[in-house]
Amino acid sequence: MKRSIEFLLWNVRLIMIVPVVVSVFVAAAVLFITTIDAVALFGTMLSYGTLDSAARSSAYIETIVNVVAIVDGYLLTAILIIFALGLYELFIDKIDYAEGSDLASRLLLIRSLDDLKDRLANLILVILIVKFFQIALKMTYTQPLDLLYLSIGMALIGVALFLTNRSKAAKAPPTSYNTADSAK
Repeated sequence: MKRSIEFLLWNVRLIMIVPVVVSVFVAAAVLFITTIDAVALFGTMLSYGTLDSAARSSAYIETIVNVVAIVDGYLLTAILIIFALGLYELFIDKIDYAEGSDLASRLLLIRSLDDLKDRLANLILVILIVKFFQIALKMTYTQPLDLLYLSIGMALIGVALFLTNRSKAAKAPPTSYNTADSAK
């Protein structure tokens, strides 16, 4: 009875293949949609030179906003792929095709749920920064208070990046260095 329960409990982890497959399909869909938006943006950019100066200024800001949205879409695709790879490696099995690949050593260093969470949190922070930039470009600044809010937002982004890098440094193993190099 005990062996049967343990067998069942161990194999129930295989249901995690569902979020892996769904994440891959959603990543492909986001990639497709973002690529369509990028191609449409190229079409819009071709007519940029024919605009008058007033329309060009508005089109410039709109183009930058669209570029930021495209970057956002590709970052979301990356998050979904990393999420799928991480879940597969954690719950299903090691990815044999990744053995010996330099790319895999950079991409698949996910040994625990904390590793996966940290990697996803960093990418989500980047997406939030990109989204903040996109909103800041669309905003009209009519009062000095608007600029103060923008500055506070930028300061908070700086704090978030500082704390993220600080936590990475705390987790990193200490590196040894040659004392002869430090004397130079």
